Amino acid sequence: MSTQKIGIIGSGSWATAIAKIVTDNGHSINWWVRKAEHINYFQKRHHNPQYLRNAYFDVTKIQFSEDVKKVVENSDIIVIAVPSIYVETSLKELDANILKGKKVVSAVKGVIPKFNILLNQYLADKFEFPLGDYYTLLGPSHAEEVAAEQLSYLTFSGIHIEQTNQVAAYFKNDYINTVVNDDILGVQYASIVKNIFALGAGIAHGLEYGDNFLSVYIANAANEMRQLLKAIMIQNEQVCDKVNYSASVYLGDLLVTCYSLHSRNRTFGNMIGKGYSVRAAELEMNMVAEGYNACKCIVAINENLNAPIPIIQSIYKILWEGAEPKAAFKEIELILI
Repeated sequence: MSTQKIGIIGSGSWATAIAKIVTDNGHSINWWVRKAEHINYFQKRHHNPQYLRNAYFDVTKIQFSEDVKKVVENSDIIVIAVPSIYVETSLKELDANILKGKKVVSAVKGVIPKFNILLNQYLADKFEFPLGDYYTLLGPSHAEEVAAEQLSYLTFSGIHIEQTNQVAAYFKNDYINTVVNDDILGVQYASIVKNIFALGAGIAHGLEYGDNFLSVYIANAANEMRQLLKAIMIQNEQVCDKVNYSASVYLGDLLVTCYSLHSRNRTFGNMIGKGYSVRAAELEMNMVAEGYNACKCIVAINENLNAPIPIIQSIYKILWEGAEPKAAFKEIELILI
């Protein structure tokens, strides 16, 4: 495998975990960090000043830059690891032809809210970027466990399995196992809706529902996710009969995001269930819970799909229409089987 230069766009917890994986594997990286003071801190202390502070780096393997254009120009593989709401602003300085001949790996777990589209669709519209050079990097995994080098599994998706395996090889090591598939559309939507369900799991916990209820809730969420993904695949004229929705990137990621204390969506939902307003929960966390915006986007997308998504619609009413969490979950109780 020929060595290719890897660039990382983003400096949050997941971007930091990805940078750790790649540099631990001996690869040098170009890393876009938005603030100069954070770069200076990183270079002096060898760790991110804001996220995963226990993860230390060999900074001789890192070329930091505040200039996203410079990072992209000097990289062959570009990992985009910013929250979906920041994709447009993060890439706005890039020229239309700058991605030509490069590979893009998406670690974005959300719909771009302004357009209700996935990252690959945004790149195709803005940069005429081909799907054949686009890959996804998804879980189930939490940045905190990756930073602690606890065994995690990453799923890479692309339309060409051989090339996808080549990209995945840059990330495989003693604490990261890699899996590949070609369901590039389905895995992205699965990563989006599992955040909504995890937010709902957090609300349930905040309302003091127990594990028995949560297990039934998650089982129904898994079925709802499967029906939505199948409707999306049919709309896009893709075959879904061979997709294993019990695989780790679908069911596994749903489970860990709903149950784990590391899950920011679960944490966000827990605050809502305990009576926090959305704004108060955002201020308290100081991190982006992708499920909040994703809920609105998925409800809008489903207007053309008409898939049965009663759990998502109930969570939407809580977050965006001011419904009382307790009353909304009383309704959810009645539809669970």
